[in-house]
Amino acid sequence: MTDSASLSGKVALVTGATRGAGRGIAVELGALGAIVVCTGRTTRTNRSDLNRAETIEETADLVTAAGGRGIAVRCDHTDEGDVRSLTERIHAQHGGLDILINDVWGGESLSEWGKKAWELDLAKGRTMLERAVLSHVVTARFALPLLKAGALIVEVTDGDTWSYRGNVFYDLAKTGVMRLARIWSWELQEDARAVTSVSVTPGYLRSEEMLTFKGLTEDNWREDSDPNFQESETPRFVGRGIARLAADPDKRRFDGRALASWTLMDEYRFTDVDGRTPHWGKWFARLQAEGSSGE
Repeated sequence: MTDSASLSGKVALVTGATRGAGRGIAVELGALGAIVVCTGRTTRTNRSDLNRAETIEETADLVTAAGGRGIAVRCDHTDEGDVRSLTERIHAQHGGLDILINDVWGGESLSEWGKKAWELDLAKGRTMLERAVLSHVVTARFALPLLKAGALIVEVTDGDTWSYRGNVFYDLAKTGVMRLARIWSWELQEDARAVTSVSVTPGYLRSEEMLTFKGLTEDNWREDSDPNFQESETPRFVGRGIARLAADPDKRRFDGRALASWTLMDEYRFTDVDGRTPHWGKWFARLQAEGSSGE
């Protein structure tokens, strides 16, 4: 696969496209020429409870600037009515979907690190699972029937193994969507459309929210002293991997697998937007060998 890969005329739905990996994926799909429906809860006129400044309209504009066609649609993916209306619109205007990216998350402020199951706030945990897992199921319920022949489903997660993620709700959220990718693969394995379903994780994501947390910007992030952060990647990096996977005519060979930005880089030979080739898999293996941790 080379940079001649094209998604021209392909229709993608990227849920959770407001910021982070969702925005990076949407932009890179656009860079290969896709029509990208960008959904989320924050618009230029209304912020979500996360109270971040990024909007779905900004993401759609970035998609268009990259060479695709960005379409912003406000949608709460935990709301069955919202998702039904969204998919009816996609069917009416585009006839179906070639790419489905399930990236809704919204759980950073809900994670309670360092607590055992019996110490956790159940209300926060319930909200996390509704946002990070149930939203994916609701979206699939209405979007899977729209998939065209040779379509790609990507469940965006954190991690490509079944190792423990640090607390029960976060673990359920992130391994849960990995399991959903396998479920879609199983349920569609005899479907004549030959759909490919995978989960994909970024490495240490240098998202807008992470940069804010650290008090840094994309211009000065290297000033951070954390060696793990020095191995971080932009949201566009995982986006480049997923875009090339979507354009691969032989992508079915990955069906049902848990992939990562770095394994996609190894496969398709691309770089991050700054020319770097971050490989969190090798970095984390080194940390484990040294008895350290990347978390």
